[in-house]
Amino acid sequence: MKSILNLFFLMGSFFSMTNVSAQIKTPAASPNAKLETTVGLTSITLDYSRPSKSGRKIYGDLVPFDAMWRTGANKNSMITFGDDVMISGTEVKKGTYAIFAKPGKTSWEVNFYSDTENWGTPENWDETKVVAKVNVTPQTINTTETFTLDVNNVTNGSFHLNIMWDDVNVPVKIEVPTDKKVSANITQVMAGPSAGDYYNAARYYREAKKDLNQALTWMNKSVEMGNDKFWVLRQKSLIEADLGNFKAAIATANASLAKAKEAGNNDYIKMNMDSIAAWSKK
Repeated sequence: MKSILNLFFLMGSFFSMTNVSAQIKTPAASPNAKLETTVGLTSITLDYSRPSKSGRKIYGDLVPFDAMWRTGANKNSMITFGDDVMISGTEVKKGTYAIFAKPGKTSWEVNFYSDTENWGTPENWDETKVVAKVNVTPQTINTTETFTLDVNNVTNGSFHLNIMWDDVNVPVKIEVPTDKKVSANITQVMAGPSAGDYYNAARYYREAKKDLNQALTWMNKSVEMGNDKFWVLRQKSLIEADLGNFKAAIATANASLAKAKEAGNNDYIKMNMDSIAAWSKK
C-alpha cells in the first residue's frame, strides 16, 4: 500500500512539474510578415512587423510627426534588392536595408539605412549609413487597420514601395535595371557563343567520345577568338591526337608547352612533354 501511495505521489509531482514548465502561447501583438516578389528581373523582399491601429490615433500621436520612426514595430523593417536599384536618382547597391521614416503632415522623409540590426530607431543616428533619402507626399486612403508594406504599381522598370497604415499611404518609387539586364542579355546571345562556350563544348565532346571533328572545329573557333591558354591548347592537341593527326597534335602540344613554361605550370609541362614523346613514335 505504501508503495502505491509513493507511486501516486511521484506521478503527481511529475504532472505538476510538467504543468509548471509548459508555456502558454499567445498571438504576437505585431506579427512578422515577409513578402517576396520579382519586379522585372529583380527580386524584392520585405521583412517587417505589423502593428494594428486598435482604435488608436496613429500619426501625430502614437507615431509623432517630424521624428524618426522604425516604420513598423519590433526590429526595423527591411527591404532586400536582388540588383542595384535607383531611388530618387540615387543608385543603391543590391543588398538589405532598414527602412526608417520621418512622418510629416504634408511630406514624409523615407530613409534607406545600411545598418539593419536595430530594435527600433538607432540610438545614434549615423547619416553616413543613409544610402538613399526621398521626400514623398502622403496620400489619403481608406483606413488600413494593420500596418502594411507592399510592392505595387509594378512595371518592367519600377515599382512603388507602399507604406500604409491608418488612412495614409506613402508611395516610394524605386527603379530596377530591367532594360539594362535584358539589353545585355540580348547583346550576349545575339553575339553568339563565347570562346569559353566553344572550349567547354569541344572538351565535352572529346571526353564523351562524340564527334571529334566537331570538337576540333569548336576548339579552333575558341582559339581564334583569343582563348589560347596552355590548358586550351592542351585539349586541342588531345583532340588532334584522337583524330590520328599526330603532326598537328605535336605542333599544338609544343605551343601549349611554351605557354606552360611561361606560366611556370609544371603539371602541364610534364603532360605536354610526355605526349610529344609518345606521339613522335606514331
